[in-house]
This record gives sequence, structure tokens and C-alpha cells, in this order.
Amino acid sequence: MRTEMENLEPHDDHHSPGPVFGGFDHIKRWGTDVRNGSPSSLDSNQGSYTRHRDTAAARTAYRRIIPAMLLTGVVSVLLAVSQTAWGSGPSQDRGHVLNVDAESVSGNGTSTFSGTVANCPGYTLQNLTQNDYGLTASLSLAGDACNAFGNDIANLSIQVVYETDSRLHVHIYDTANQQFTIPDSVIERPAPPVLSYTNSSDLEFNYDASPFAFWITRRSQPDATPLFDTRKQSLPATPIPSTPANGYNVSLDGFELVFEDQYLQIASSLPKGTNIYGLGEVVSSSGFRRDIGAAPGENGTLHAFWARDSADPVDENMYGSHPIYMEHRYDESTGTSSTNGVMLLSSDAMDVILTTPPGSNVSLIEYRVVGGTLDFYFFAGPTASSVIAQYGELIGYPTWQPAWGFGFHLCRWGYHNVSDDIENVAAMRAAGIPLETQWNDIDLYDAFRDFTSDPVSFPGDEMREFIADLSSNHQHYIPIVDAAVPVTVNSSDVYDPYTSGIEQDVWVKNPDGSMYIGQVWPGYTGFADWFAPNTQAWWTQAFQNWSDGGVTFSGIWLDMNEISSFCYYSCGTGANLSDIPPYTPATSVAGWPECYNETLSGPSGNMTVNGTSTDSCTTASGASSATPQKRASVFDIDRRGVGAGDEPGVNLNSPPYAIRNSYGALNSHTIATNATHAGGYAELDVHNMWGLMEEKATHLAVQAVLQGKRPFLISRSTFPSSGKWSGHWLGDNFSTWLYMYYSIQGILQFQLFQVPMVGADTCGFNQNTDEELCNRWMMMSAFVPFYRNHNTYAALSQEPYRWDSVANASRIAIAARYSMLPYWYTLFANSSTTGTPPVRALWYEFPNEPELFGVDRQWLVGSDILITPVLEPGATTVDGIFPGHGNVTWRDWWTHAAVNATSGGNTTLSAPVSTINVHIRDNSALLLHQEPAYTIYETQQGPYELLVSLSASGGAFGTAYVDDGESYPPGDSRTLKFVASPGQLQIQSDGAYDIVQKLETITVLGVTQEPSDVSVQGQTVGNFTYLPATEELVLDSLGLDLNEWTTVNWH
Repeated sequence: MRTEMENLEPHDDHHSPGPVFGGFDHIKRWGTDVRNGSPSSLDSNQGSYTRHRDTAAARTAYRRIIPAMLLTGVVSVLLAVSQTAWGSGPSQDRGHVLNVDAESVSGNGTSTFSGTVANCPGYTLQNLTQNDYGLTASLSLAGDACNAFGNDIANLSIQVVYETDSRLHVHIYDTANQQFTIPDSVIERPAPPVLSYTNSSDLEFNYDASPFAFWITRRSQPDATPLFDTRKQSLPATPIPSTPANGYNVSLDGFELVFEDQYLQIASSLPKGTNIYGLGEVVSSSGFRRDIGAAPGENGTLHAFWARDSADPVDENMYGSHPIYMEHRYDESTGTSSTNGVMLLSSDAMDVILTTPPGSNVSLIEYRVVGGTLDFYFFAGPTASSVIAQYGELIGYPTWQPAWGFGFHLCRWGYHNVSDDIENVAAMRAAGIPLETQWNDIDLYDAFRDFTSDPVSFPGDEMREFIADLSSNHQHYIPIVDAAVPVTVNSSDVYDPYTSGIEQDVWVKNPDGSMYIGQVWPGYTGFADWFAPNTQAWWTQAFQNWSDGGVTFSGIWLDMNEISSFCYYSCGTGANLSDIPPYTPATSVAGWPECYNETLSGPSGNMTVNGTSTDSCTTASGASSATPQKRASVFDIDRRGVGAGDEPGVNLNSPPYAIRNSYGALNSHTIATNATHAGGYAELDVHNMWGLMEEKATHLAVQAVLQGKRPFLISRSTFPSSGKWSGHWLGDNFSTWLYMYYSIQGILQFQLFQVPMVGADTCGFNQNTDEELCNRWMMMSAFVPFYRNHNTYAALSQEPYRWDSVANASRIAIAARYSMLPYWYTLFANSSTTGTPPVRALWYEFPNEPELFGVDRQWLVGSDILITPVLEPGATTVDGIFPGHGNVTWRDWWTHAAVNATSGGNTTLSAPVSTINVHIRDNSALLLHQEPAYTIYETQQGPYELLVSLSASGGAFGTAYVDDGESYPPGDSRTLKFVASPGQLQIQSDGAYDIVQKLETITVLGVTQEPSDVSVQGQTVGNFTYLPATEELVLDSLGLDLNEWTTVNWH
């Protein structure tokens, strides 16, 4: 949806006054769990708070009583950052100092934090024990504590487990089990291995005992550069000054392992200029491939991991936190490649640096983490899709999607009442543009309150009737749920989600045990504590009551769940709760896409006005030149509450190491990091997981309400394993050509993150769109997983029926999408069972073609459909690369003609408005719906067709997974295999699900000569057509039963 006031003139929102640091006048009460008064793990001196790991011993205690962060100093000096430092995106103008070499930071009275790791001694490995599954050992501090950004922990443990033949787990943690680790209740990991993989794994753990360092190698490539290597001799010599010097301070003072109570640091060398992907969520100015600082013009990457409510900023932290990367290595000497993955399972705030120091023969990655442990997982691959699948095996495969979720969705902030919804649905049908699901934004609510509908604009009886009409037409309805739940403002205010939440004790608390009260759209608000034992039942009941009250949803949209709060600290505690009225949006939005001149052409957004083109660009300048505009910030920086005082000895809200959170302090625009959760968890540790935990709770709630049908969720904030519960949209983007391009990297990122149901707000959310941009974007989004047009309040309406050309383009694209539904559905079934990504970068399928490693203006749907969109205004052609170096035939989806493609370089394709280039790979077989209809259900009732594209040798292969498309858990299914060889096609069918619809048409491309005889199951077929121009054999009116095996021959 939106962060705050989308309708204000954009400006740089990083120049607001900074936060107040510190503030803990309730420290004396931290000795008891504020929920039940039971003793916490508090030292007798009232000054050292323990942090529990999720171990058997710790499960009966509180896994994190407020951490040992009783510190006064704050290493958070702000420096100016040039626009060229660490990416050239907007708002790259401020940052934190990471290492303060000339300063000392006073600690809790006994420690002095130096702000530099230059003198950190590292560790020595001792007491090694090997077993069938790996090894364990102890690590001891190898010298005097350096206390760089916390207190050095003297005694560590390391556990190495070969969990599968392709996954290696290396966990370095404090022996006393005081540091935070992610509970299994949040991310359920696989059970310990039963079989030994020590000798069969392709990954090997190697180590030096003193100073301790480790490196990971491939057993299959013993002489290759290690995949991960922390040895000092493998890293550049230190100190390394910050580069570029005028940018964010990323000086590298030392590479010894640092493990402090509030700061962890570890670095690994990488092959110079290697290909790195992931480490998000991010809109990266370098594209899908991350900037590693090795090539001319590259600056390296510094990415902060801290979930943040900000409208799709470039090169900054944003909604989600996914500390996993995939590396692709190509050997020019052999022309071969391999891919591996590395994931640090941590929810604590962190920075990750990718850089290549000047003159160095290696690149490197460094992790700087504010707490927790070093919990690494390594994935052997050796292909991109296998790395992604191996990651899914660890964190959980993506949830099963209902078939209707692949339809076209429509929303905007600004449908003011039920009549607007009804008129919109009717207008879509009148225009013949398929609409599967109508959505409502916060306009639906009564005073912006969750789980309500406005009694005047969206009365319950009218909502029930409207949604029933949708359902009768096989359409669906999705409302929004914001993260913040409003508090009642006086004794006469009736709002059950709040009052029942008080009764069931479900709210995040202040350190003194009072309810934490922030501020969002409805005014003062509370925030659900997903660790509290009653929260799930309370949440489920709220959804049930909402549905019973008339909002009979088919799915749910989760927003603002980073979580977002518009004031600092618990600003509502002790306040007059009625002194902040609900938010009132303004009435207009500024900003238009590149090349549209509102002054000259008026506010229609049309491509022509009175026969004159509204394109004010003399030439198409390309996606890279469009400059996005940021929105104003409205959160109240002067409104402060509990925890806002500045007291000595406490530093929970501003740890000594300041990550590069682009809002500054970690508690900016979110709840304070000293807020507490059930079990004693501090917000500092669990902040990044709030969205994930809401997704899980909502999935379970919707599952209970829908009774056996698959939940469909779309969420903004994500964390590892979010895809197990939800999909994701790419947030509050902008109506510019640049952001249409940016959306591609976002979709590719989330395939790696195992959240495959993902898409952008089509036509753009912020600012005004225009006809040409919306035409291109509606066509492009038809070939990504989640397809929704969504718009901000008071902006130019952008429903696809608003312009004739956009309506035409939408009908064409949606028909193609719906015909491809069996293919999409199969890709997602495979994702839910094996973790393979439905959408792929080109190099995933062609890993030995280095010219593809940076391509992110095209993508593959599965392995067989190549998409090449237009991403520039005023264009009538588009350049695209066709993988395969001339050994693969690509055929046009629309005409079936083979492309005369340039080997290893761009091919220029015709691309007038209302068209998009889609190509089919040879050696493929696609089951399709023959008659795409208005809804997914109606499309499914029609017959199937099979499209086969033969390779040069006459072969092809494909599969299809078919079930009822809605049962949860999935029930009976049927798997089809299509196997072609020269002159023959075999359809293999296995499973219990009965496919009623018949296979009516088979089209085979690549048949080089007209057959003289065609037979099906040995019976001659007379009604076939051969088209020599496209080498196309078409068999019609077959009526084949897909529950049976079938053989087709031609010669």
C-alpha cells in the first residue's frame, strides 16, 4: 500500500531531525517477566541480562530477557554520502560511521568500546570431537579482549553438521547459550540427519586451529577456489581505507573473527569480480547482479538488513530481510560453471559488505551483525535452480497457491464505497477485460480500523451482497489488513479486536509491562505479539468475525508489517488517546512518467491529444534515465513516549555499532527496539521477523475460515520462510519506466528467497501513470506470477479500461496468461514440492554463457518461455538476447515462426505498442487451455491443447500437474508427461485425479516435412493441417482423454 502521505510533493525525507537515543526509566522492573511476574534470568547486580538460545534447557526459560546492552555510548556519527557512493540511486546522502578509529565509546562503566576491530585477537580452536555427522569444538579468545562494539565473549562453541549431501551447517555460538537464536517455532528447520553425509557431501569443512579460520570447498573440485574462506592469508592485507573515500565509511581494519555480545564480524574472500545475487530485499542500481566493486565504474555494495517502511528506495534497506546470496562462478579456461549458496540465518540487524579493495586480487564479503550468533548454511548447487531448491528444503517450500490466484487482480487506494467497487467490476466486464479478483485498500475501513467496514460507505449487508455477486460469477474478493490495530479512545468506544486483545494479553509491551502504543493511520495503535500464547486464537477469531460480518474474503493482503509506526517510542502511553484523529488523505498527486508532459498535454495521460503525440522526448532515453521521486515523511518526530528519555547505562535502542539503516536509528518509523515480547524477547532481536510471524498467523487464520480451501496471502514485509505462508508484492513503487524495469530484479530476487508468488503494482503506485506506460506494463505483468494493477489515492485512474489501447493490450496479454495457466500451475506445484523457481534468470538455464550473467531486462517463465518486454518510452523495437549460442531454436508465441537470432548478442525485434515479445524454447511441450475465458474457473471448463516445440533432433519433453486447484491440503492429482521423439509423441498419465476436460488440439512445431500419415493410438487421423512456413503440424478435434496414455505418430 503506502508508507504515509503518498499525495505530498516528493522530497528527500532523510533531512528530518534525528531520533533521541536511549531512554529506559523502567530498568529496575526488568528483573521479572512483565506478563506474569516470574523471575527472569537477571544477574544479582541488576546489570547483566542473559540471552537464551533455543535449546532444551532454555525452552523453560525466557529465550531473550532484555540483552546485555547497558551502554551509554553511541557510535552513530552521521557523514555526508555522495550520490556515487555504493550505488547511484536516489537519497544516497547519509550514512553511519562503521568504525571510529580515533574515538572510544564508554560502556557500562567497566568496558570501553573502541569502535575498531583492528586489535581484535580472534579465537583458537580446541577440544575437537568428530562424529558421523560432522564435528564440534570449542573456541577460546586468543588474546586480550578488543571490545570493539560490545564485550568480547571469551568462550564459543562451533558445531558443523553435514545435513544432506548438498547442505552444510556451520554454527558458531556462545558456549553459555546467552545470545539470541531464532526459535524453531518461527522457522521450523529439518530434523537432524539420520544418515551420515560426511563422506558423500560435495561440501567439505576445513579449518585452521590457531588463529581459528575455516573454509568450505567442493569435494568434486578439490583444487578450485574455496566457496567461503575466512583465512587471513586469503583476504587482502588490512587496514583497507574506505572506498570510495567520500562515501559511507567501510574501512576494513581487520579480519579476525569478532564475537561480542552486541557485535559479530566475519569476512570471506571471493574470486575477484564473481557473480553475486540476492542479499535483499533491495532495489539495486546495479540490477539483479550485485555490485561487487571489481569492474570499472562499480562501487561495491553495503546493504543493511533491517525491515523498513519506505517506498521502494534504491540501494537502501526496505521491507524485507533475506541474508542469503547465490554465487555463480564461470571458468573461462574450460567454459564451465558452478553455482553455490550461502545463508546466514539471523534476524538481528546487520550490514553486509561486498567489495574489491584497490589493487586486490580477490573480492570479499563481510558480515557485521548486531547480536545473535553466526548460523551459516552452505548450499552446494551446482546449478542456480538446485541452490534455490536446497534453500527451500531448509526453510520450507512455498505454499500451494489456488488456481484463481493466477488471475488478474485490480485495486486502488481510492475506491470510496461499495458502488465504486460495483461500477469498476461492471466496467471491466463491459470492456471484456478479464477480472478475477477485486481488492479494497484502507478505504474499506471504519476510521481506518482493521477488521471493520465503514457502516456508511461499505455497510456489511451491501458488502455481503457485492461479494456474493462476485462469487456467483466465479470471481473473488481480497481486503487489506494493516499491521497496527487501533486502541479505543474512550470508555464508550466499542472495538472488539482491541478489547479482546487486552483480555487475551496479545499486545507488544513496554519494558515496564504496559502496552506499547504507537501511531498509524487510525491514530494510536497497538501491535500484536506473535510470541504470546493467545495471539493465534485471537487473530483467527478476528478474521472469522470479519467474514461473518459481511467481508467474506477469498484471500488477505497484509500491509505495513515491517512494522510501521509514525511516532517514536510508545507515544500513546499516558496520552489522551483521542488527540490524534484518523489520517485524512489529500486530493491530488504530482508526478508523471518520463516523456509525458502534463503542462503541454493536460492530465489525461493519453498517448495522443487532439491527434498530437504527448511524448515530449525527442528520443527514447531508456529506463536508466527515469528519475523516481520520493514521498514526504509524515511520522511525528516530536511525539515521544515511554523509553524516550536519555539515561546513562542503557543502549538497547541504539547499539554501539550503527548499521546503515537509511532512516538512521533502528527505532525510526517502527516500534522501539526496547519493546518486549512474550518470553522476554526484545524487539531488537525479532524485528525482522514480525512480518513472517504475521504471515504464518494469518495463513492459519484464513485456513480456518475458508475450511479446506487454500489461503491466498500477499504481504509486504518478508523474511526467510515467508513463502511457506504468503506471497509478496514489491511495495510502493512509482509510475515510471525505471520502476517497471526495477520490478524484474525484484521478481528474480524473490524466486531465490523462496517467495515465488510475487509481482509489482502494475502501471505503478506512486505518481500518475500514462497510457503508454500502462499499456506496456499491463502486457509485461501478464508474464509474472502475481498480476495486480494498483494505484495510490487521488492519482490518475489507471484501470485498464481507461484507455482503449490499454484495454486492447490487456485483453491480449491476459488471454495469453490464462491459456498458459496449466504451465504456471505446474511450475508452482513443482515449487511447492521441490523448491524449483517458477521464474528464472536466463543464465539459470544457460549457465555457461557469460553474456547472460547480468541480463535482467528479460526472464524465463520456467525453462521454456522467454519474455522480452519494452522498457523505454516511445520505442517500436526492443533488443533481446536469445540464449543457446545458436544451438537452440526460439519460436514466436504468437506466430510460431522461428527467430533468426544473433548468437551470443542482441537481436532487434519488432515491438509496437500493444505487443510483447514472447518466445518458446525448442525441446519443450506445454499443456495449455485452448479457450481462455473471463475467469480462471470458466477457462478451466474448456478443452486443453498441447503445444510441442521440437529440437533439431526431433525431441521434446514437458510435464503438467493437474488437481482441483483449491483444496488444502492438496488432494488427488494427476501428472502428465509429454515425450516427443522423431515422428512420435507420447502422452503419459499417472495419478488419481480425474481430468474431465479433453485434449482437443495438438500443435507440433519443428516438423520439417509435411507428413503423409498421422495416427493417434494407431488410428489414422485425416483432419490435420501442415503449415510449411512455420514447420507446424496441427491436429484438431481430437477429444483425447488425458487420464489415458496416448501415442501420436507422424511420418
